[in-house]
Amino acid sequence: MALSLSKKAQAVKPSSTLEITAKAKKLKAEGIDVVGFGAGEPDFNTPKNICEKACEAINSGFTKYTPASGTDELKKAICQKFSDFNHIKYEPNQIVISNGGKHSLTNIFEAILNPGDEVIIPAPYWLSYPEIVKLSDGVPVIIDTTKEQGFKPTAQQILEACTDKTKALILNSPSNPTGMIYSRDELEEIAKIAVEKDFYVVADEMYEYLTYDGAEHISIASLNDEIYKRTITCSGVSKSYAMTGWRIGYTGSSVEIAKLMGSVQSHQTSNPNSIAQKAAYEALVGPQDAVEAMKEEFDKRRKYMFERISKMPYVSTLEPKGAFYVFIDAGEVLAKEYKGKVIGDIANFASILIEEYNVAVIPCADFGCDEFIRLSYAISLEQIEKGLNRIEEFLKAL
Repeated sequence: MALSLSKKAQAVKPSSTLEITAKAKKLKAEGIDVVGFGAGEPDFNTPKNICEKACEAINSGFTKYTPASGTDELKKAICQKFSDFNHIKYEPNQIVISNGGKHSLTNIFEAILNPGDEVIIPAPYWLSYPEIVKLSDGVPVIIDTTKEQGFKPTAQQILEACTDKTKALILNSPSNPTGMIYSRDELEEIAKIAVEKDFYVVADEMYEYLTYDGAEHISIASLNDEIYKRTITCSGVSKSYAMTGWRIGYTGSSVEIAKLMGSVQSHQTSNPNSIAQKAAYEALVGPQDAVEAMKEEFDKRRKYMFERISKMPYVSTLEPKGAFYVFIDAGEVLAKEYKGKVIGDIANFASILIEEYNVAVIPCADFGCDEFIRLSYAISLEQIEKGLNRIEEFLKAL
């Protein structure tokens, strides 16, 4: 008899974003001119001053274990950043530094969930949220939102999703995949419910620096003492500093939760990468010119993409206010025929684009929206123009 494998692991869906990005890279390596809109990472290099600090760390021998939840030096820098930018006061013993944002989320749900606990997740959502919750023995409870409500749940929807098993709500602002941002009023309504129903808010703020058109990023934990106690604020250096491969994420939470997260992490990974921690310290305390320059370039691309897509047949989108994604409603396309056959579903739409038009897009069925695609503008304007020309050519062929 064959030995059985973990049912929990077998139930996990592989990341479709990583799969499509890998396929696009493979085609490029084969010499095919593919435009990849799948990237969830900036196309810029990590700023030079950050790289130099990493080299200094290596050359000075800073290559040993660090404390499990991160160095005091980096924790203090994170506390200062939380204070200056997010207007939240955390002490170093409330900070846990991890090997990236996904690792932070894993730590959180390992620390707060018991089997059967429910986590409310508004759709569209980043595709890893439900999988991470399930791996921690939690139950994802999905709230469907619409374009008309800006892809953000109403207070009433959250209230109706609450049960006696509700342990947390995931709040992602700016949002991946929609680029939407929660206003102060919206956050205050959500905070009231979290306090009233007594559940945690897991605030994923990874794209916090990437906001446009004067949109203000507001951290829900900054609103009042009661919601502060119930919020675990998550961020990292991946998106804002073009440091995706360095794998540094961090959280601010209650001392009690931080201690549990640190304990879990001590057994799973020992500590975050020592060299990357030195680099992250420089990212936070060093010059911020590169961050602003990247943000300006993203904004140019955002405007161009929104303008182009708004003029295309059969598709529509809301103008994103943050992150670096455009979320496109392709529902009308699915009912159309291409070469005598009805397209039918979003996966087939994406398949035709990559196989016949050499354009890689992310179909969003795994994001809780099976009639949408996500396009990243974390690629050059030249590539964006070329890719959009191809998508438009396809749409006109329907």
